[in-house]
Amino acid sequence: MTPQTAIRMADYNSQMNRRLYQAAARLSPEQLHQDRGAFFGSLFKTMMHMAVGDTIWLHRFAQHPDAHALHEAIGAFSKPLALDQQLFDTLAELDQYRRTLDLIITAWAATLTPEQLGQTLRYRNMAGQSMEKDFALLVTHFFNHQTHHRGQASTLLYQAGVDIGVTDLMALVS
Repeated sequence: MTPQTAIRMADYNSQMNRRLYQAAARLSPEQLHQDRGAFFGSLFKTMMHMAVGDTIWLHRFAQHPDAHALHEAIGAFSKPLALDQQLFDTLAELDQYRRTLDLIITAWAATLTPEQLGQTLRYRNMAGQSMEKDFALLVTHFFNHQTHHRGQASTLLYQAGVDIGVTDLMALVS
């Protein structure tokens, strides 16, 4: 992971999240919340998990010694206590939260330096265990996690009759 790659991934994820939320808005609330047999059940719960996961990781990344701006930005958001925590009841609320998260992620990615990415991040996992991991690898995981679950979400949308189009990174970057 390089700072330039983080910036590109933040932009890509933001674009794909916009596309995902626009497609999800075409479904009725019943369709959105319908258990479709996915890991998190419904499309809504899958999208919620993505926001929860991002919030958890941003709180962890804010512990980096050089993450002052991120610490301030994410400090206004409560840290979720579970990976399947429901933060909101409606797509409109979740969409607003997602938009804010994507702005925070984009701004944070622009602050990353090779020196920061070369460091180790110390944090606690969801079970409270102390962890030490390569920061660049954690940032890679952060973006990969979004892509992974957006893939699940796009399948759920397709099964509901909504095609969000091409989502491949290489098709969208110049």
